[in-house]
Parts: sequence; C-alpha cells; structure tokens
Amino acid sequence: MSEENTVENDEKIKDVHLAEELSTRYLSYAMSTIVSRSLPDVRDGLKPVHRRLLFAMRQLHLDPKSGYKKCARVVGDVIGKYHPHGDSAVYGAMVRLAQDFSVRYPLVDGQGNFGNIDGDGAAAMRYTEARLTEFAMALMEGLNENAVDFRETYDGEEDEPVVMPSMVPNLLCNGSAGIAVGMATNIPPHNLSEVCDALLYLIDNPDCEIEPLVRRLKGPDFPTGGVVIDKFESILNTYKDGRGVFRIRAKWEKEDLGHGQYQIVVKEIPYQVVKSKLIEKIAELLFNKKIPLLADVRDESSHDVRIVLEPKNRTVDANLLMEHLFKQTELESRFNMNMNVLDSEGVPHVLDIKQVLKEFLSHRHIVLQRRAQYRLDKINARLEILSGYLIAYLNLDEIIRIIREEDEPKAVMMKEFKLTDNQAEAILNMKLRSLRKLEETEIKQEFDDLSSEKGELEALLGDEAKRWEALGNEIKLVKDKFGKKTALGRRRTEFAEAPADIEMPLEVLIEKEPITILLSQKGWIRCLKGHVDLNEDFKFKDDDALQTAIHAQTTDKIIIFDTAGKFYTFPANDIPSGRGFGQPLRLMIDLGIADSVCALFAFEAGAKYVIASNTGRGFIVDENHIIAQTRNGRKIMNLAEGEVAAFCRKVTGDTIATIGENRKLLVFKIEEIPSMARGRGVTLQKYKEGNMSDMQIFNAADGFTYNRAGGTKTETELLTWFGHRAQIGKLAPFGFPKSNKFLKD
Repeated sequence: MSEENTVENDEKIKDVHLAEELSTRYLSYAMSTIVSRSLPDVRDGLKPVHRRLLFAMRQLHLDPKSGYKKCARVVGDVIGKYHPHGDSAVYGAMVRLAQDFSVRYPLVDGQGNFGNIDGDGAAAMRYTEARLTEFAMALMEGLNENAVDFRETYDGEEDEPVVMPSMVPNLLCNGSAGIAVGMATNIPPHNLSEVCDALLYLIDNPDCEIEPLVRRLKGPDFPTGGVVIDKFESILNTYKDGRGVFRIRAKWEKEDLGHGQYQIVVKEIPYQVVKSKLIEKIAELLFNKKIPLLADVRDESSHDVRIVLEPKNRTVDANLLMEHLFKQTELESRFNMNMNVLDSEGVPHVLDIKQVLKEFLSHRHIVLQRRAQYRLDKINARLEILSGYLIAYLNLDEIIRIIREEDEPKAVMMKEFKLTDNQAEAILNMKLRSLRKLEETEIKQEFDDLSSEKGELEALLGDEAKRWEALGNEIKLVKDKFGKKTALGRRRTEFAEAPADIEMPLEVLIEKEPITILLSQKGWIRCLKGHVDLNEDFKFKDDDALQTAIHAQTTDKIIIFDTAGKFYTFPANDIPSGRGFGQPLRLMIDLGIADSVCALFAFEAGAKYVIASNTGRGFIVDENHIIAQTRNGRKIMNLAEGEVAAFCRKVTGDTIATIGENRKLLVFKIEEIPSMARGRGVTLQKYKEGNMSDMQIFNAADGFTYNRAGGTKTETELLTWFGHRAQIGKLAPFGFPKSNKFLKD
C-alpha cells in the first residue's frame, strides 16, 4: 500500500468511546423498532406495514366494488414502493387483516385460502386474491382531500401518508399486538357501536371521569366471541391503568339427548386459541385419565365452532365438568392488555382509555378542519372561474371580437373586464358548445350552490362548537354503517360475573380405583392394582422386606407419621405402580436422614389418633392437624433428647391398653388422654426401666386381643389390669407374646 493511501485511510479513522457508540447505535435501533415496526399509532391504530399495505391496495384501485387482484401483485407493490422488507412478513400481515377470527373488523377481503382457526396457514400469495373492505375504505376516506400529511417513501420516488384519516376508531375496534425493544403492546378489539357511544359522550362531556366511558365501552368484543368473566370494577381498573388482564371463557351449552342423557357443545372459544391444539390437549388429558368425568371429545366444526364433549354418564354435573376443563385447558384463557401506543407526536406511552379516545377525537378534529379548508380552497378556485364565465356571457360579442381581432386577447380581456389570469385562461379554453344559453343557467346555479356551501364551510371553520357537532354527526354515520344493526357489528363477546370457586373433590379429578400400597423396610414405596391379600408373599430387593401394607383408593390422601413426630401427606395417585420395586419414599417427602416411618394409613375425615413416643408419653390428635401442605411435613409431637415417636393408632374404642418392655400391662379409659394440636403429651404408662412396647385401642365390652400359640385370644376380664393413666400396670396375661406386641404387624 502506498504512503499516500495510508495517510488517506488514517484521516478517515475516528477515535470514539465504545460505550457511547454502542449506546447511540442501540438506541437508534430500538427507536426504529418501536416507531417503524412494532407499536401502532393511537390515531389510526396501524403499524407502518399495515398502513403501507392498505395504501398500496388503494393505489391499485382495489376498492370493495372492484375485482380482486393477486396478493402477490399487492405484496410486490408494497415491498417495491413503500416497505423494503421481506415478502413473507408483508403477506403475513395481509393474511391477518383478512382473517375474521383474528381481526374484529377485517380490512382486507380475501378470496382463497387465508388460513383457519385450527392454525392452518394461508395458501401461497400466488394463489390468493384480495381487495379492500368498506371498513378499510372508511379508514382512508379523505386521503385525496389533504386530510393528512404525506412524506417521501424510502427511495424518494413515491409519497405515502404519515397517518390515515381514520374515520373509524380502528385502534380500539381491531386492537393491536406487538413486541418492540424493551416494551410491548397488546390491545383487545372492541365493538364499534360502543366505542362510538363513548366518543359521543366524551364530545359532550370533555371533563368526564373514566367510569361513564367504560360503562358505554363495556369491554372487549373478540372476533371469536366467548365470555369475559371479570367484574366491572376489575374492567374499570384495567382501563384506568391502561394495563390489566381479562379472563375469557368458551361459550358452551348443554344439549339434551333424551332419556336423561346429554352432551356439552362448545360453540365459541377464547380469542387467539388454536382450536386443533385445544382439542389435542383435551384428548391428551382424557387419555391420561386426568378428566374422569369426560368420556369423549369430538370436533364437529364446519365454518362455525362446534366441539362436542360427552360426559362419563348422565349423573355427571355439567358445570363441574366444565369447571374442571376451564382449569386444565385453554377453554379459559387470559388476555393481558397493555395499551402502549405512539401518541400524535410519535412518542410511546401507556395510555388510559380516556386518553386514547381524546387522541382519536383530536386527530379527527384536525382532519375535519383540513378537509373543510381543502374544500373551501377548491370552491374559491371554482367560484373564480365561474365569475369569469358569467362576465363572458354578459359580454359575449365583445369577447368574441377580442379573440378574433387582438394579437394578445388574454391581456386585452384582463384589462377590459378586470379579469384574473385564471379567469381569462378559462374563457379562452371554453368550447364553442358551452356558449349555449343552457350553460349560462347551469353556471349561475352552480355559482349559487357553491357560494352557499362556501358560507357553511367558513362558518364551520370559524366556530369550534360547530366543528365538534359535525364530528359527532360523522361518528353517528359510522355507527349506523358498521353498528350493531349489521351482521358485522353485532356484539359477539358476552359478560358474566366471575364464578365462585367450586370445590373440586379429589374423586372428581382422579378416577377412583382400589389399590394396595406397599412400604418396604428400606423405605421403597409402590402400589398394586386392586385390593391384594395383605398376607401374600410380596417381592422385594434381596436385602429388603415388607414393613407396611394397606388397602386404599387412588383418590385417598396417604398419611405418614415418622419417628421425628412429623406427619406427611401425599396423594395415593402419585405412588408409582407396576411390578418393579417402586421408588424411594424420600423422593415424595422430605423425610429426615435419621428418621423412619412409624405409621402409614389413608386419611379419614373425622378420625382421631393416639400418638405416643417410645418413652410412653402421648396425646390425641384429630384429622384437622395431621394434614401437611408441603413436602417438609407438619411437626406435631415435641420430643426430648433421645426420645423418638413410635406409635400412631386410630381411636376405634373407649379404652386403651399399653404394655412396656417390662411386660407390665395397663388398661385405662381413653378419655384420660388429652387432645392437643401439638406438644409432648402426657405419660400414658410409667416404667422404672425400659420403654413402651405396644398399645391397642378397643371397646371395654369387647376386650383386647393378642396373639398366642395356635391363634389369637381376646381378654374381656379387664379388672386385673384396669387403672388410670401414668400407672405402672400389672404383668401381662399368661401366654402373652414374648415380643410384647399385641398382634403381628
């Protein structure tokens, strides 16, 4: 490289701070994304791609009364003249504007496959055709009347509107969604009639509160219908803040099939929910037995949505079934509103509903003034010409003479009759056939009509009250054209109070089936289908054996009491099933490393239990206190150092028998044991040495039972051992097991 080139390159190099340069360039990128791509303008509710798309279609004369043109032709014009981006992005935007399930008031009238609510995409743009809708034409009405400013396109060869005149409140009627850099927008669609009612009220009451506006606006009106189940106070707060959540539910009805049988038919689904995926989710839950009340689901939709749900049997409550589906599927969804838009200055803001309505009215007021001034200028120019024509008719012979004889007829006429340059030029350009008497009469009539219209326009431009009155009349015309009396304008989304939370019994959520739960000595747990004989020889790992086996149902809550004095709770349905060894219990609950299981049983409402430590202290606890809400369990029994919880027996009688390692047995009334929510308890039996070996609860009339050689024996003569709690007791009866246990575990 030559020395000259090196010097030249060095002169082009600039020293900059990297942080400042990155900040500046990222800010430029962010603002470009926010302003030029992602956020809609509050005045017309359009993003640049939508605005350019509609304008290009208008330039192609694709009005509602004309024929369709290929979408490829439209997309080509858009990306070639106005929007230098990918054709797929432009066509995607065009497709969405034509989908009546995506846009409340479609702006594009599509012909061909433009996708469907099942999530199927549109056909390629070479196969589809489109034209503008009446709603889109109303959005652009006044473009040729200087209603808005134009600017050069990206290449300077064309002009495009900065914003649409927007006779219709498109932002609220069709909503908008977009993600920019550091911000996003998500505005739901609304009913045009109700938006117009709010606008008319705001014109008459510019200082009103937001509440009367929301009462007229009511809330979103989604193209797919559904039911908004929020209270008015919640909806009001959402519109006040410009942010909030709407809960939308599918609309359903119960169809009677006779003989007490019925089926549920879903006719409308929440906005932006893909129907095919919704049905797949319901079918998946059905296959996995997560919806035991449902027998089958079918899609019988054609143009309208019709999802048929068959209950398990005729006794199933339809409301309970639907509440279950609402909680587990997108039959209930949430729309997160974020009214983040570009204001009239192009600055992004989150606006409340009153600010949005005011911005629209302010824009329409400016458009009204500009169109009125444009028309007035046109009238003045025409009146000037008509005045010249009238002068020509009054002096027709002289005018003809000047034209025939003078070398400079224009200058002579201007001097002779005090004409303006435009008037003289117009007279010289008149055709001979216009010299008829009839033409003179028509010119006089046109002159009078235009003069009258001029007076009205001047009065309009000079009186703000008249302008607001005219603006109100425009809004009323729009309401009549697209309002609730039309098929397009009728309200689709209904409102309902949020339903009270329905208690979902576990029996409803899980199919009730008998199971046998096995817990091994090493802490492995599993379940077998059905109520298997508990004396069966179950298989375990080589160094493991059975600790506890119980019968239960899949809908039961399983309770575990451990040596640390804690109760744990988990659903029986969560216990692994199969022919394997199950899984470690510690994967289901946070059982301490040094702790082990004392008792395992199914929860029973209203039941009470005697819990005791190895030292013979205990108390009664009822079922309200043994349910644990977390994996960590619930501490119920306080223990001294070296002491462990050892027993948990259900209260099934009025008497309790305890026996210690010293073979001393004590029987006393169970009412002597206090009921506690938590604590260490009281002494049940006193020992000089050793600990408690076992306890049994029974009815005094029936006696206690224990194992002995050849079977079991029931001792009904209790006087020998009967006493009060905390006593030492008497020696166990002859033949009592040497293990000091009443019965085998």
